[in-house]
Amino acid sequence: MGIILGVKMVFPLEQLVEYNGNIYEITVAASLRAYQMAKINDPEIEANQDKVVCAAARQLFTNKVTYRIEHKD
Repeated sequence: MGIILGVKMVFPLEQLVEYNGNIYEITVAASLRAYQMAKINDPEIEANQDKVVCAAARQLFTNKVTYRIEHKD
């Protein structure tokens, strides 16, 4: 069993329930954004009580950050 230390993962369920888009896509986008935020030690993480995935998801739900799917031909 793997253990990840120092990363709290709490997804904002209230916004997820109200979300009308593809839940799988937004979840993957939040995961990738959380990785980016952790890598650069984004100050928003600390402001969000170290909940990296929650901070990333909130950015997506509020359109502070957007994502797009790239299709390979």
